[in-house]
Amino acid sequence: MKTERLAYGLRVLFVGFNPSLRSHELGFNYAGRSNRFYTILYQSGLTTRLFTPQESSLLLQEYGYGFTNIVARPTRRADELSREEYREGAVLLRAKIEAYRPMIACLVGKGVAQAFFGKAIRAFGFLESQADGCTHYFVAPATSGLVRMKLAEQVAVYRALAEEVAHCPWPMREIRGEGR
Repeated sequence: MKTERLAYGLRVLFVGFNPSLRSHELGFNYAGRSNRFYTILYQSGLTTRLFTPQESSLLLQEYGYGFTNIVARPTRRADELSREEYREGAVLLRAKIEAYRPMIACLVGKGVAQAFFGKAIRAFGFLESQADGCTHYFVAPATSGLVRMKLAEQVAVYRALAEEVAHCPWPMREIRGEGR
């Protein structure tokens, strides 16, 4: 099943490595049993309540949060992906970002950012020099249960994103005068 959720005028486009087998099977984003994505969104202030993977489409409607991955092929683990898949995925992702122009592209994992930009990313947070004039890039920790980072540390990084998102007007259609 397709887990990609895209729309014009997104506040945040969350970009993962690729769908887990479970996410692909169920059609919901970040659906792995040990994935902390929704807990982190809630605890960081990016959402006002704890959502479930089954409600991921509501994040698009209620918050302007979209979802995609740098590689579309589902796997058990991201390390099963090839360098070629990442290179091809980076080209496709760049085209999606140019087409949909989200305010912020949140690259969920330094590996995603590295594959996208073609260079090592050392720190979490906004990449000032990477803004293309429309979309700003934020590097956040991966939320998989395989990540060894403590939940509180992950939440702290995402809280910086939440603080910026709080200042992003939404929905963008109204700002452009297109109405709902």
